[in-house]
Amino acid sequence: MSDRQKAAEGICAKLRAHGHRALLAGGCVRDLLLGVAPKDYDIATSARPEEVERLFARTVPVGAAFGVQIVLLAEGQFEVTTFRKDGPYEDGRHPSSVTFTSEEEDARRRDFTINALFYDPAEKKTLDYVGGKKDLHEGIVRTVGPPRERFREDRLRLLRAVRFAARLGYEIEGETYRAIKELASAITSTSAERIRDELLRILTEGGAKRAFELLDDTGLLVEILPEVSAMKGVTQPPRFHPEGDVFTHTLIMLDLLENPSPTLALGVLLHDVGKPLTRTESDRIRFNEHDKVGAELARGVCNRLRLSRAESDRVVWLVVQHMRFAHIPKMKESKRKRLVRSPGFEELKELCRLDCLASHRKLSTINWVENYQARVSHEELQPPPLLQGRDLIALGYTPSPLFSEILERVEDLQLDDQLTTRQQAIDFVRRQWPPDNAPQPDKEPSP
Repeated sequence: MSDRQKAAEGICAKLRAHGHRALLAGGCVRDLLLGVAPKDYDIATSARPEEVERLFARTVPVGAAFGVQIVLLAEGQFEVTTFRKDGPYEDGRHPSSVTFTSEEEDARRRDFTINALFYDPAEKKTLDYVGGKKDLHEGIVRTVGPPRERFREDRLRLLRAVRFAARLGYEIEGETYRAIKELASAITSTSAERIRDELLRILTEGGAKRAFELLDDTGLLVEILPEVSAMKGVTQPPRFHPEGDVFTHTLIMLDLLENPSPTLALGVLLHDVGKPLTRTESDRIRFNEHDKVGAELARGVCNRLRLSRAESDRVVWLVVQHMRFAHIPKMKESKRKRLVRSPGFEELKELCRLDCLASHRKLSTINWVENYQARVSHEELQPPPLLQGRDLIALGYTPSPLFSEILERVEDLQLDDQLTTRQQAIDFVRRQWPPDNAPQPDKEPSP
């Protein structure tokens, strides 16, 4: 038993010691029954929020009106929720009111049967009021109660059904699936941030290929990612892409992902998003500048999903750089070193490795780059600068945008091993950009 599970059961024990019913609830019970280590442990209890707050030293009332307290322990955060029955959902996310009630009623307010199970640590017994154990055994994702009602309460559940089915390898029950297709257009009323978080889970938790097949078939994909949906049916030259169209190629790459970062996963999803707009046929099918067009589209997707600036920049960089990777062996040394030392280069290398495996399967460039990385030291990739801005000032130059051009040119020559000493760099700068009031040679800037 993990420390977090022990801590969660300890919370239950403390609540019981004060006369309250307390059970592990939801996804953690599902995962324990599947033999998977839960990421989070939630507790459902008969104790009211104010009673939970009194019993534990550190709590955060994140949703006291809905019966939710976060209990803070050394082992982490634990959500403790009072058994409740929800009133009408008027905004497509939150109930307009809640009534504190029994555990049976609490189970019936939850989204899917496999997420509505309880576990009593004292009795070491699983409690099932909605048929969740049977669905878990048979591999079925089914809503608790009428699916249209559950989805109208919280439209994000449309995506959650797909995520659970794909990650667990389950089937979505027939009526539940029909309701998803019927209500797919309603997903756009969900906030961009919640859609983003669910998409990132879909992309990084496993089963992403099947998830996107389900998103496509249910009509959810065209609603949340029309740019990705547009890749369907966009044929590619068989010589380079025997696997099929752009969408098929992308799905194969998603299937090859292993514990990816969110930015790598999004980079894979969007790396060819510019192809539908750039496809031409002459001597063969071509997608000229699809990397640049794709980068603009990727920026739009990232902005729409409200990613952070740093995450958006990384995803866009991966999209715009993925076509340069094949040229690394023939690059000028300075360009090659600048690219290889880039902060996102390992993600770019993995994206391009998957790109090859999902198409022609030739990894010669990947192997060349890895051999190059093995023989080039960090100091060779990023040597201490021969000159800095203060040196140019000492040489008589007035600070201006020209400084960046000069210093970049000096570093290029340094990376190309054409400048190796500080004095060589000074002489080069004086020749290329003679300063009006440069000091005489006997008044060199101090090192």
